[in-house]
Amino acid sequence: MGGETMDKQSFYKGEWEWTFVDVSSDQDVASLHNLPKVKKKWIESLKEEQNSSLEMDTSEEGEEFIWGSIVYYQDAEDQSEQTVLHYSLSQETLITSKIDFSLFRATSEEQLMKNMDTAENAIEGFMILLGEIVASFLQGIDEFENQLQDLLWRVKSKNNENVLDEIMDRRHESLVWINLLIPIAEIRSAVQEAFDGEVSSGRHFRRTHRRITRCQEIIDKYDAQLREMVDLETVISSHRGNEIVKTLTVITVLFAPVTAWGAIWAMRFETMPEIKWKFGYPIALIVIALSTVGIYYYLKKKRWTDSVLKNPENRKF
Repeated sequence: MGGETMDKQSFYKGEWEWTFVDVSSDQDVASLHNLPKVKKKWIESLKEEQNSSLEMDTSEEGEEFIWGSIVYYQDAEDQSEQTVLHYSLSQETLITSKIDFSLFRATSEEQLMKNMDTAENAIEGFMILLGEIVASFLQGIDEFENQLQDLLWRVKSKNNENVLDEIMDRRHESLVWINLLIPIAEIRSAVQEAFDGEVSSGRHFRRTHRRITRCQEIIDKYDAQLREMVDLETVISSHRGNEIVKTLTVITVLFAPVTAWGAIWAMRFETMPEIKWKFGYPIALIVIALSTVGIYYYLKKKRWTDSVLKNPENRKF
C-alpha cells in the first residue's frame, strides 16, 4: 500500500475483506479516502476521537453502511483506561481500528481469524468479532460474580461501613458492564435495520444475538441483586439508627431524676430546710434511687427497654 501501515485480509474465498487501520497514524487515516467503500463521515469521526457512536447510510440499496465506535475494554477503577474499536461495515467490507487481541479472554487472534473464514460476508464476520468481545465480557462478569457472592455473605456476617463501600463499588462495576454492553446491543439492532431482516438468518448473527441477550440478562440480574443489597443496607442503617436513638432516650430518661433533683438541690435557696437535715444526704440518694427505679419499671412495663437490653450477640445483622 505504498508505505501504509494498513493491513488487509480476505476471507471466505475472497468474498469479503477486513482492513485494519492505525487511527493514530495520519497516513493511515488519509489513505482511507483511497478505499472504494468508505464514508467520509466515518473518516471525520476518527479525528474527533469518539468512543461511543453509531451512524448508518441506507440511501442506496445494496450499498448500505453502518459505522461508529465502541469501547471493548474499560477498567472499572480508571475512566481513562479504556480501549476503543472504530469500525465501518458494508456487505463486502469491514474496516476497523487495530485491535488488541490480548484483551480477548475467550479466544486468540489465530482462532478468531480462523472463525472469520467461516463467515459468508463482512456482516457475519463483524458479528463474530462482536461475539468474541461479548464472550470476554462474560468472563469478566464471572469474576464479578465471585466477588458478589462473597459480598452477599459478608452483608450478614461482617456488616459494617467497609461492606457498604464495597457494595457501592460493585454497583458501579455493574453499571460499567451495562454501559459497555448497551452500544453492542444497539449495533445488533442497527445491523438488522440497515441490512434488511435477512441478516437475522445468519448463523453467526444468531449466535451473537443470543450471547448478547444472555450477557444482558446476567448483568441485569446481578444489578438487581446489588439494588436489593443497597436497600437492605438502608434498612439496617435505619434500624441501627433507631436503636441508637432509643438507647440514648432510655438513658436520658433513667438519668432524669438525678438531673432534676440535682438541679433543684443545687439552687440552695434559704428556704430549703432539707439541706440542714441530719440525714438529708442519704434521704436525697434514696429519693433519686427510688425515682430512677420507678421510671425503669415503668419503661420495662411498657416494653420500651426490651430491644435496648437485648444481647447484641443474638442479632444477625
